Amino acid sequence: MRARDLDQPIAVGGTAEVYAWEPGWVLKLYFERYETGIAEFEHRIASAICATGLPVPAVGEIVNVSGRAGLLYQKCEGESMGDDLAKHPWRVISYARTLAELQAEMHAKPIQADLAPLRRRLAHKIQEAKPLPEDLRTTALKALEAMPDGDRLCHGDFHPGNILLSRPEPIIIDWIDASIGSPLADVARTSILARGLAAIETQAAWTRRFGIRLLHAVYLHRYFQLRPGRYDEYRRWLPIVAAARLSEGVAGWENWLLAQAGGLLPR
Repeated sequence: MRARDLDQPIAVGGTAEVYAWEPGWVLKLYFERYETGIAEFEHRIASAICATGLPVPAVGEIVNVSGRAGLLYQKCEGESMGDDLAKHPWRVISYARTLAELQAEMHAKPIQADLAPLRRRLAHKIQEAKPLPEDLRTTALKALEAMPDGDRLCHGDFHPGNILLSRPEPIIIDWIDASIGSPLADVARTSILARGLAAIETQAAWTRRFGIRLLHAVYLHRYFQLRPGRYDEYRRWLPIVAAARLSEGVAGWENWLLAQAGGLLPR
């Protein structure tokens, strides 16, 4: 098939476009700058995740469309939790609890899968984070090395935009950053995403900023209800995860992330 034979994309992300495919399937078609290896890499991850029994889309075969690599996924109806929350902000408490419950289920059991160690992923990101001063980079890497390992499945980018409100249950999507490691690092990533969004959206209505803070507070409370203990470890992960996020070059986030990562330096 040629790319021009496809309909308009139903979604566009940072690495790929998503198109309707055969009945029951969608095509994640990577942009031309990515080689076939990215589809093979994501297929391996998706297959490992499917085997866990978590609510995730089934993964199909790798395809080639006009020289672009693509990966088939089960079509899951429903919009994202994030999109629905923007239209129905009064659902924030319910959705925050659901977010925590899904992540706690993900972290409930050890997993053996062919996935990268979380520690290695974070170390690579910290090394690649250009805004980090060298003293802070060195300190962040030493702090990472001192953190405990883990044997749990970590999503790596767990937020309301990656939860589809499907029937009969919500579906977790976008597992490209999945790894094996400490669940508290995964929780810290979700916290950094929420807290950072509330901090940088200075032009947004106060109701939206309040909603993001409320979502985070309820989510965190519910998660530690379900998986109590090790809160201090979660707090130690926060500046390390902030340092790693600096590698992603997200506009408007640099100063806030540097301030969070700076908590690693002696005062």
